[in-house]
Amino acid sequence: MPVSDVPEIRIAAGLARIEEDRHSPGSYTLVVDGTPQSHVDLDDPTNLHFEYIRRIAHAIDLLPPGPMTAVHLGAGALTLPRYVEATRPGSRQQVLELESDLVDFVRRELPLPKGASVRVRYGDARETLGKLPAGLTGSADLVVVDVFAGPQTPAHVTSVEFYRQVVSLLAPHGVVAVNVADNAQLQFVRSQAATLSSVLEHVAAVADTTMLKGRRFGNVVLLGSAQPLPLDRLPRLLAGDPWPSKAVAGAELADWIGGAQVVTDATAVPSPLPGRTVFQVRRD
Repeated sequence: MPVSDVPEIRIAAGLARIEEDRHSPGSYTLVVDGTPQSHVDLDDPTNLHFEYIRRIAHAIDLLPPGPMTAVHLGAGALTLPRYVEATRPGSRQQVLELESDLVDFVRRELPLPKGASVRVRYGDARETLGKLPAGLTGSADLVVVDVFAGPQTPAHVTSVEFYRQVVSLLAPHGVVAVNVADNAQLQFVRSQAATLSSVLEHVAAVADTTMLKGRRFGNVVLLGSAQPLPLDRLPRLLAGDPWPSKAVAGAELADWIGGAQVVTDATAVPSPLPGRTVFQVRRD
């Protein structure tokens, strides 16, 4: 399905474009202010291009089979809602997104599957959390936190106060998945792991081995639950990915976090800016 002749709009975060993936027919990339935000394969929503998205999808696959209740903070091109609908038809999904024009643009250019139960609520992610229906409290199988303003995660969605709001949505077996971008020093992601660990007993960090060793800018997926995470099945799923990666949990995670402090509203800062060469979108 080709996108329209002018697949771009101006939003608060900058120019948003939907660019065809010339190497994968039927696939498109959402680029906002020069930063690739999402990749969608309209013919096969289970074909996931971005590393961190695949790792969140693995966490979804580890949850009990069947339809689920999912809340997504941050819309992007609705890649993960499409994945949930494709793998767990009948799921109920809520998406919280600040940029209403962006969602309208994505839904027009890259339509959701017919019959998908995906409701989008507009507004700041943290403010909108407090306005969700009371019935969602304690009922979500999955909460995905993937909130960015351009290339950075805003400070107010990184604190322990924020994570308490997120965790209040989880069912007893529910899982929260957080996409964290950081530089090679890993100070930000370690503090996020410490913060999530302060509100949930079971936490794991999943990333490629070079990122975990602090060798480059990249993404780490943090998984958290009140119940033990089914990590015994995760290595097999990660082994099928194009990039070598691992999950760090338990004592190994505690050592990895080290002396990183829990983030509060008073101490929260945005995630680090990536270097200019981290995200380069070729248009030749």
